[in-house]
Amino acid sequence: MRGETEKVQPQDVAEAVQHYTAQTVPVHVEVAVDQVVLNFQDAEALLRRANSISLGPCECRTKHHHCAAPVNVCLTLNDASGHAVETMEGFRRVTVDEALDALRASHQAGLVHLAYRKPGVEATLFCSCCSCCCWFLNNLKRFDYHDAIVESSHVAAHDADRCVGCGLCVTRCPFDAWTHDTELPTLNREKCFGCGVCVSGCPAGAISFGPRVAAYPPDALQ
Repeated sequence: MRGETEKVQPQDVAEAVQHYTAQTVPVHVEVAVDQVVLNFQDAEALLRRANSISLGPCECRTKHHHCAAPVNVCLTLNDASGHAVETMEGFRRVTVDEALDALRASHQAGLVHLAYRKPGVEATLFCSCCSCCCWFLNNLKRFDYHDAIVESSHVAAHDADRCVGCGLCVTRCPFDAWTHDTELPTLNREKCFGCGVCVSGCPAGAISFGPRVAAYPPDALQ
């Protein structure tokens, strides 16, 4: 699986070079455009605040087909939604309820909601990503490259007294923040990006969310 992704990416870069030009940015100019992890509640709030929404296929999973996760999970909001419908294949306008249904399905499948945003500007596009197809998550896991992804506003917390040791959190976590080398799983909070798939997937209710020091300005998503 991973080997195929490694082969495809250089081909994509070579193809892109034929169609796009680059501009040199002076080193003293800071360019801050990140992908920020959204927990389910933050993603839901974005959708409910949106004036218009469009839904379309995830480009990464459409390209690589490494897993059976849902494909129609890419959401664009407000002015960006109209642009997506006009210019991007497979995008269509949807209601808030339809968008929430897609969000719930992707969250249940263990996907990570990643919003594209600039600090201080409301996010207008987010997708639900897997670590086997998504370039950003794939590179984070393979190369420990964290600079392109910002943690969510929350971090997981483990209640060992309620834990039954099933290990589902280890399986669902796309960031390898959970290990199961002892009787009960152990959480490395430094590796937790606060996506929440372990929280919603825990059958014993032994994992909860707690606030972390804000990794991005509070107005970045509101």
